[in-house]
Amino acid sequence: MTPAFSWNLLGDLREMWSWPFMLNAFRAGTIVAVLAAVVGWFMVLRRQAFAGHTLAVVGFPGAAAAVWLGLSATAGYLAGCLGAALVLAVRRGDARGPAGADPAAVGTVQAFALACGALFVSLYHGFLTGTTALLFGGFLGVTAGQVLLLAAVAVVALGLLLAVGRPLLFASVDPVVARAHGVPVRALDALFLLALAVTAAGVSQVTGALLVFALLVLPAATARRLTVRTLPGLALAVLAGLATVWLALFVAYYSPYPFGFWLTTVAFGGYLLAVLAGRWRAVR
Repeated sequence: MTPAFSWNLLGDLREMWSWPFMLNAFRAGTIVAVLAAVVGWFMVLRRQAFAGHTLAVVGFPGAAAAVWLGLSATAGYLAGCLGAALVLAVRRGDARGPAGADPAAVGTVQAFALACGALFVSLYHGFLTGTTALLFGGFLGVTAGQVLLLAAVAVVALGLLLAVGRPLLFASVDPVVARAHGVPVRALDALFLLALAVTAAGVSQVTGALLVFALLVLPAATARRLTVRTLPGLALAVLAGLATVWLALFVAYYSPYPFGFWLTTVAFGGYLLAVLAGRWRAVR
């Protein structure tokens, strides 16, 4: 039964957070919102949205295969995304701009991954009730162990970006000039793909494989609409990601409709507001 919303926000929050699964959902959502916003900001800057989408989609067959083999879906997400990132890094084309990987190779990996996901689901002869969650996410099944794993993943990915942040920004804005100045552009491309894969795998724990873009692209794109400066843009992307996750979790708790719908709707609404704000400033 759907809980009743009382309009007493403090009371509603206390009641909602009295449930351990909601506390875990907010903790996990906060972690993935920050991680996805930072990595997504670089992804949007580098015009690697297609590669990011492919890495997220590959998490589905990885998780489905893990469930079929009796392993953790989390391990499947990570294995699938990291394996695809390595393939894309190897197939990188030098003349493809900052996006790095050959678009044909990206599309091929995505198509093959979806086919494998369908195969693994069919091979699992049990009652795979989690298929929808693997694809579209949910917040009911987030455990304390998953929260700790997501925190570890976030520390690794954000630490990697912090270590290579300045040369990565240079290589993202102008890879030709960066290469001429001795910046290891190819190595940075590969490192970023791995960070993007880890992020996609982590975010998939909450959003599912198909709705990772709600947190990877929309908060970053919203921030880019408001400012092109690096630090303010990153800060705005993180704030937009946190607002999206928190509001979506709150509404989904009191709604019979799925969490993924609210997450994507809130994120898209924020982007539209940023677009309208930009046009309003332009006509003044």
